[in-house]
Amino acid sequence: MKARSEAEIEEFRRTHQMTVRGNNVPRPVKSFAEAGFPDYLLAEIARAGFTEPTPIQCQGWPMALSGRDVIGISATGSGKTLAFILPAIVHIMAQPMLDRGDGPIALVLSPTRELAVQTMEQCGKFGHTAKIKYSCVYGGASKGPQARELRAGVEILIATPGRLIDFLATGTTNLRRVTYFVMDEADRMLDMGFEDQIRQICSQIRPDRQTLLWSATWPREIQQLAADYTNDPIQVTIGSSDLRANVNVTQVIQIVSEIEKPRALMDALRGCPDAKVIVFAATKRSVDDLVRGLRRDGFNALGIHGDKPQSERDWVLAEFRAGRCLILVATDVASRGIDIKDIQLVINYDFPNQMEDYVHRVGRTGRAGAKGTAITFVPTSFEPKKARELIDILKQTDQVVPPELQQLAGSGYGGGDRRGYGGGRHGGGRGNYRGGGRRW
Repeated sequence: MKARSEAEIEEFRRTHQMTVRGNNVPRPVKSFAEAGFPDYLLAEIARAGFTEPTPIQCQGWPMALSGRDVIGISATGSGKTLAFILPAIVHIMAQPMLDRGDGPIALVLSPTRELAVQTMEQCGKFGHTAKIKYSCVYGGASKGPQARELRAGVEILIATPGRLIDFLATGTTNLRRVTYFVMDEADRMLDMGFEDQIRQICSQIRPDRQTLLWSATWPREIQQLAADYTNDPIQVTIGSSDLRANVNVTQVIQIVSEIEKPRALMDALRGCPDAKVIVFAATKRSVDDLVRGLRRDGFNALGIHGDKPQSERDWVLAEFRAGRCLILVATDVASRGIDIKDIQLVINYDFPNQMEDYVHRVGRTGRAGAKGTAITFVPTSFEPKKARELIDILKQTDQVVPPELQQLAGSGYGGGDRRGYGGGRHGGGRGNYRGGGRRW
């Protein structure tokens, strides 16, 4: 790595669309061995079947291992979790052992239960050889077992903000030993209204910590959070810092009325009978209604949303991950918290309230370099402003812009692609299914 010229480094960054900022940013690595991880971690990486690091890992690992504060901006599904988990393990192994009553050494804040559990699974996969103790605490589950794990002592704690504050208030744990602090999906945490909780938690962490902030977008609110809680940070952005969808996903836009949506959903699902699919709906009631309708029509569908108990949500995700259920219907609780590599299709049955949520829903497919398709039902009453924002996202990744979406955006905006709409392997328009599906 040291032998490479500056020109080679710049070409590597340019090829992988890396932009770095800050003083003395470490050089990126090109392989797992170059990252300098100990043998036990390299063995786990090989066992997991990874062949080469993703761009955010190539640059993020040397930055995180430098001990400095880090800001990492990269699209969902790009490998950010391992970009901070593996350096966390290295950091912990260099610290004194926990004493009785000590809190965690590494703290990871996550916006949702699903994302927190996903991060915990990575801790288990890569930390067991080093005998790292870890725990995951989140709302919607019994506090008793979580509290017992915290009292026994853990080196890595993954937590949603509300549940962590509950345990801090009761003295179940403390943050006095936290020297490695991660804010994961920081933009989503702010979207969900966690800013006050984040600031309350940060006030209890020692000031000489290493802080790592990871996000898929870089809005003004995240920039302010980073300015308040990082010290002389180094930053890497993969791709553009503007809102951008995954380039590996074919985005298919269908303009449909409310009464046409059930048939359009049937068309999409019957067009890919063996695909693993997530269907996003706007409300908990819509999720339940869609699941009932799909199951009546012979589809093996299950649903998750915030009102379902955690045990049921865990069971549904396990069924979906194992392929025993091929259709998962969900609210935005699943837009960032599910990392399942073989999801081939995402269907936005209801368009989300925020364009950021659209990008993250789309990002549930096309993960880890795979290809995927996202079909989105856009209402005929779509707001012109939203239509223009959607067109911008489509154009950034060279997607087909339907003429009807162009019309909804207003005259004179863009200059859409006239090839018709569809563009993906799942076809265009409103599908070609002519069966007798129910209107739910």
